[in-house]
Amino acid sequence: MLPAPRRAGNGVAHVEPDDGKRLTVPSVGDLMRTQVGIIGAGPAGLLLSHLLHLQGIESVVLETRGREQIESTIRAGVLEQGTTDLLEASGVGERMKAEGALHHGFELAFDGKRRRIDLKALTGRCITVYAQHEVIKDLVAARVAAGGAILFGVSDVSIRNIDTSAPSIQFVHQGQSHTLDCDFVIGCDGSQGVSRSAIPERVRRDFERVYPFGWFGILVEGAPSADELIYARHYRGFALVSTRSPTVQRMYFQCDPTDSVHNWSDDRIWAEMHARVDSADGQCVVDGKIFQKNIVGMRSFVSTAMQHGRLFLAGDAAHIVPPTGAKGLNLAVSDVRILSRGLDAYYQTGDEAQLASYSHLALKRIWRAEHFSYWMTRMMHRLDDASPFEQQLQIAELEHVTTSQTAARSMAENYVGSVVV
Repeated sequence: MLPAPRRAGNGVAHVEPDDGKRLTVPSVGDLMRTQVGIIGAGPAGLLLSHLLHLQGIESVVLETRGREQIESTIRAGVLEQGTTDLLEASGVGERMKAEGALHHGFELAFDGKRRRIDLKALTGRCITVYAQHEVIKDLVAARVAAGGAILFGVSDVSIRNIDTSAPSIQFVHQGQSHTLDCDFVIGCDGSQGVSRSAIPERVRRDFERVYPFGWFGILVEGAPSADELIYARHYRGFALVSTRSPTVQRMYFQCDPTDSVHNWSDDRIWAEMHARVDSADGQCVVDGKIFQKNIVGMRSFVSTAMQHGRLFLAGDAAHIVPPTGAKGLNLAVSDVRILSRGLDAYYQTGDEAQLASYSHLALKRIWRAEHFSYWMTRMMHRLDDASPFEQQLQIAELEHVTTSQTAARSMAENYVGSVVV
């Protein structure tokens, strides 16, 4: 059970949102004060702010984009059961439970056939398909309902004094400069944000693998092609079919990351999807009206350490995974779960031991997920540098994970994620 809200360390009362009151937050002025300053209103920043509120800890979230933009940017969302359990336990999972699609397994398509990985039978756990921007909507609504402080449209963000006990964040909001004084700064501002670069290069080491291919993504108005996700390996390249809702589908296929969506007509896209996914026994992708197209590059990235002084990194600010393993959002949730516990311990007892071990604890899960995502990516994609011998090894690996219960269980355990207590 999550702890009941309590009085914050600076004397500002935090109360349950259902008792008719509202959370007291600092007003925006030339000088602001809070306990935890959070940069970035993505899933990591918003969920952390929400969890801290439930623990009676003040936070202010700063976001460069507008609310409408963060709530409408379409990104995939395969949620591990540990993620859905936390969202439900913290009171923001009602819409996810009603509208999300619970999947007990997924299919691997190769050599003209499909084979199913039964997640529920192999692990006792499932995944839920619920788009990331829908998670963001739920978290923003929860913070607004609680009177939480989220400042959208900020600019010129910089972090100061992280080596001291009094760090601060400087920023511009609505044309005025402000300083947010806080006990801790949490960087949840993604791979292009300012937080990671605030950690001195002498204490930071970055690890990266850029892949020579990307994903061409489409959103489709139409009926589902299958009850569960389909991961397809074809000599022409990888493809993925994901059901977003009974009437909207999300699909991807491997492409040149420098290609343009303007080079792909709808007819050409459907021909490619059919070639890569349709099975020899007549199971076919269902065509529909394509209403969005985009191309995304792919890379693996980890920055260590994830903390320095009073600055902590979470989510994409510290690590990126290729989407093949469906780990990005789930890793962000894992990070903030660890951080929220560490901050709770600090404000309860003054003990900083859990915060001091944050990087160590988080990176254990991160490197495991990085390896799984890399393995899935190498197994499922067309690799231009792979010899015919290596291409046959990909098929052999797929045969192994779909015929050996031990191999299938290992794959399923990695896919549904670690059990978090």
